[in-house]
This record gives sequence, structure tokens and C-alpha cells, in this order.
Amino acid sequence: MERKPFNKFAAKKKIFKTKDGKPIKPRTGGASGFFRKKACKFCIEKVEAVDYKDVVRLQKFITERGKITPSRLSGLCANHQRILATAIKRARHIALLPYSARY
Repeated sequence: MERKPFNKFAAKKKIFKTKDGKPIKPRTGGASGFFRKKACKFCIEKVEAVDYKDVVRLQKFITERGKITPSRLSGLCANHQRILATAIKRARHIALLPYSARY
């Protein structure tokens, strides 16, 4: 005789299957979740002020569409990310950098 679970709301484990009827293995959280925190480029170079006229340096932190890259992608610390954002905005205002992609 099969025992019933104590909790009547307990759900059975759902087994997902492909169209062929083969069961799909659940993903395990292996090494895919590992990442190394990037070191801040401005901290390493000991840059005190980010100049808005230095267009070559600022373009490295802008995507093809003209967006400012987030700190998790650029690897900058929070302080330098804020300084960089204001420098990019000033360069855009003077038309040294584009606001958006060129079509």
C-alpha cells in the first residue's frame, strides 16, 4: 500500500520532456556562475579626473548605439562610473560625442 504525503498540498516533482518523450535533465549550478570582478581601470592608472575633452578614452565606455556601458560591464568602481557618466554627458552636450547611433 502506497503512503500518502502528510501535506495534501505538496506538489509532485514535474519532469519536463522533449517532443520525443525523453526527460530533460535539470541544470546544476556549476562553474557557470563564477565570475571575477574586474579591476577599475581608472583606479589602476590612478586617474584623479576624467576629462570630458578626452574623446578617445570616453568612447571606450560607450556602446555602438551611444549608450553608457554599465559598471558591471566596464569594470569601473562606483565613484569613477559616476565621474565618467558626467564627463560623457558634458562631451555630448558640446557635441564631441553622439547622443545616439548614426543612421
